[in-house]
Amino acid sequence: MFLFFTKMSFWGVAIRRKRRTSKLTSTATPHFNMEIHPASSPYLLFFRNSGPETHQHLSAEQRQQLVTRWNAWYDDLAAAGKAVEGQPLELETRIVSGIAGARVVDGPFAEAKEAIGGYVKLMVRGLEEATEIAQRHPGLAYGLIIEIRSMTAECHLGVNANRPAATTVSQA
Repeated sequence: MFLFFTKMSFWGVAIRRKRRTSKLTSTATPHFNMEIHPASSPYLLFFRNSGPETHQHLSAEQRQQLVTRWNAWYDDLAAAGKAVEGQPLELETRIVSGIAGARVVDGPFAEAKEAIGGYVKLMVRGLEEATEIAQRHPGLAYGLIIEIRSMTAECHLGVNANRPAATTVSQA
């Protein structure tokens, strides 16, 4: 079974995608079903230095070629069951800090080169495989910086983000 959807590429180019679905995965939850790849671990690739200023020197044709190679890189990973989620992020940002979130600052900020412009969630055997995948990214030739982070089910504070969402029970 295939699902079709249209999404915007990083540079605003509309792309129609076809994605194979399986009875083993659920479209109702964004979490990857570990039963499919029990030896895999989740890693995030964070893309930095990916804003429009990084690619302004490229012609429209060069940008389209990069988008095509970027999408092929992702599609190949998705087809192999390695990439399970990915999304570009808006340039605008908001930072909340201080006691009770008293300090709120809107961006983008001058250090936009350090801002995370998007991410891809991988399910791979380990850090070495995640690194090999990152090293094949076509954006690296244009200044893209990729940070690789392992995901963990447990926080050093004891917070568990994998718990099911709480539901409200109404009393009749």
